[in-house]
Amino acid sequence: MTPHQPLTLTVRHPADSIAVLTVAGEIDVDSAPALRTRALELIRQGRPHVILDLTPVEFCDSSGLNTMIGILRYAKDRHGSLSLAGTPPHLIRLLAVTGVGELIPVLPTVTEALTHVVMPGETPEGCETRKTDEDSPARPARGR
Repeated sequence: MTPHQPLTLTVRHPADSIAVLTVAGEIDVDSAPALRTRALELIRQGRPHVILDLTPVEFCDSSGLNTMIGILRYAKDRHGSLSLAGTPPHLIRLLAVTGVGELIPVLPTVTEALTHVVMPGETPEGCETRKTDEDSPARPARGR
């Protein structure tokens, strides 16, 4: 049996309303409350869009999944969102088997998760704005 890996949480703010919370270690009955507390705190502080970077997660049990669902509900109640990024294969399987992966967007990287969270008037770090049809000159109509 491997020794229990403590949970480490690191935050960065790539845009005003987005927090990327990197989760390292094991998410279980002992550590899930710390993850929930930190994520809800970020939402209350005005960052309703939370991305969990799960790349360094070594283990996650049902209490971890329950915590993610709780974070999602809290975020949605405040017009926010929850996305998962860098999810390891063992956790992707758990999300698929339980159906939780249908509730929460699971993206390969934090960069892709950032492009998934599109806020009006904001461009997260590393994302370029796209030109819209309104920015293009009008084309003359063709006769039929």
